Amino acid sequence: MSHILIVEDEPVIRGALRKLLERHEHKVVEAASAEDAFEHPLQQFDLIISDLRLPGASGTEVISRAAGTPVLIMTSYASLRSAVDAMRLGAVDYIAKPFDHDEMVLAVNRVLKESKLQRHNRALRADVARSYPTSEMLGECAPMRELFRRLDKVAPTDTSVLILGEAGTGKEQLARQLHERSLRSDGPLVTLNCAAIPGPQLEAELFGHEDDALPGAGPAQPGLIENAHGGSLFLDDINELPMDVQARLLRLLQDGETTRVGGVGSRPVDVRVIAAAPRPLDNEVAAGRFRKDLYYRLNVLQLELPPLRQRGDDISLLAHALLSKLCERHNSPPLQFTPDALVAMVRHNWPGNVRELENAIERAVILVDGPEITPELLAISHSAIPAEAAANVVRRPFEDPQEDLSLEDYFTRFVLENQDAMTETELAQKLGISRKCLWERRQRLGIPRRRSSAGG
Repeated sequence: MSHILIVEDEPVIRGALRKLLERHEHKVVEAASAEDAFEHPLQQFDLIISDLRLPGASGTEVISRAAGTPVLIMTSYASLRSAVDAMRLGAVDYIAKPFDHDEMVLAVNRVLKESKLQRHNRALRADVARSYPTSEMLGECAPMRELFRRLDKVAPTDTSVLILGEAGTGKEQLARQLHERSLRSDGPLVTLNCAAIPGPQLEAELFGHEDDALPGAGPAQPGLIENAHGGSLFLDDINELPMDVQARLLRLLQDGETTRVGGVGSRPVDVRVIAAAPRPLDNEVAAGRFRKDLYYRLNVLQLELPPLRQRGDDISLLAHALLSKLCERHNSPPLQFTPDALVAMVRHNWPGNVRELENAIERAVILVDGPEITPELLAISHSAIPAEAAANVVRRPFEDPQEDLSLEDYFTRFVLENQDAMTETELAQKLGISRKCLWERRQRLGIPRRRSSAGG
């Protein structure tokens, strides 16, 4: 049930409108003037319906005082000029008296629906900002440093971007960074997972549809592309996009136009397309499952997110950042990892990448009884690092499986065992950290740098 304020000086019109809205299950409050309306907190209403010409203060004063509450203006002095003036001042719509009852009900329902969607969108944005602030995209390993360098260059532009990365590496978060750091940041960021919706439904969801264009589709609806006008459109799992939909997406990228399903005329749309896939699309193109021309349009610049198992010491960095965030989210007192827990996280393969790491830490935060998180609470495997990660994570050929070493012990022993045969650059690369980070840890842990390792 929506809460509506009617501001109308004619008692007959005011009463008739009240009865009409109450029949449609709205709660209604009446006011005979703007001054009467101001006796109520205007922000408590879901909608204000106000006459434009009122005794004393006019309906435009109601608009200026509404502060976020949508105002539907009605007047018997219907003219284009008054409509434009009212909309310019902030009215959400304009209806002329005498109005048709069905027309009024449709206008009220549409405004209420749009207002609800806007509030929901603001709440979602606030929740996303709290849970996944863009500043928390962390990384010190070489692949992440290269990613950040490219991000700095491409974010302010309008060019299409193709993001590559396994599930859980943070492709949507990277797309959000591209949007937030662009000139389109005040516009919407609309996301769609192309693998989550069947073909015909996906086409209608993306491009919209006209009246009854599809079985059970109902009235005309704009698609996500139109909703993204002025902002960015993020298409995850773009490799799952059907070929016929690929052709329509190509037209958007080429001409900046879109056509609804069942429609005839095209609509101009200003939108930046950011696409993502779990692996390079070359094989899909070669197999004829992905259009070569669309691939070239999307792949203007490519950003690749490395899997977590190849990010070395970033695992510890991310784990501490996630632990702080999750403690705050669950109103938990500050927690810390035991040394064994840090070792277990560095050694784990993380097939689910950062998402799996976050889930493991969140589970531990919920279940922990004391101030420390142990490997048992993380519930991750203690198996050795797989072969494909061995070149990117700390090597421990000297390690005795029965030794109970801390992460710092592992780091110290690895450096001492390998610094005669490796340059500082090679050591840092094998450890998955920067040379500056290697130097800082040498200083903190008191690890001498031998002359034979100088250079590089």
